[in-house]
Amino acid sequence: MNKDFMYGIGAVKYKGKKVGYIAKNSFDLGGTKPESTDIEAEQFPGAPVLVIPQSNGKIAPKFDMIQLTFESLEQLLGGKLHKSGEKIVGWTAPRAAMVMEGPWELELVSGQSVLIPNATLLSDLAGKLTLTETAKIEVELKVAIPSAAKVPPYGVFASDSLPTEWSEENGWLLPEDSEDAENAG
Repeated sequence: MNKDFMYGIGAVKYKGKKVGYIAKNSFDLGGTKPESTDIEAEQFPGAPVLVIPQSNGKIAPKFDMIQLTFESLEQLLGGKLHKSGEKIVGWTAPRAAMVMEGPWELELVSGQSVLIPNATLLSDLAGKLTLTETAKIEVELKVAIPSAAKVPPYGVFASDSLPTEWSEENGWLLPEDSEDAENAG
């Protein structure tokens, strides 16, 4: 494999647990481009005299999860599982609006993992119930700054060399930004 390219979803994990199959051609990193403000002067038409950065580019992954089990419905939509003895026999949706946040890992076929310590999960049950399509959970992740100071919103690492901070015991974090990195702009 050539590590100079990022491609192919191998696994998507929420809070360290794999979610089901992702529909073919549904995964999109999404997001927005960086924003800036151009300051223009009458003396120099055609080009700004100053460009003031406002925000970095952002990612907002979106995908359709098509492997629907009672457990995956609870994992991505919240709600409650129902059991008969030890066997899970059903799921019910939550009655009130709920916020589901947490860490996400996008493990790529090309050998890298995109690590997101803090993303709010927006999802809904959708799709068509026909003999040619399946129901799905439409998922969108809103990436946010982690609550831990100096931790970046996301990172890309070799899947076989994830940082030690990226574990449940360590709070699913990334290496902190150093003071030098913050002042490098």
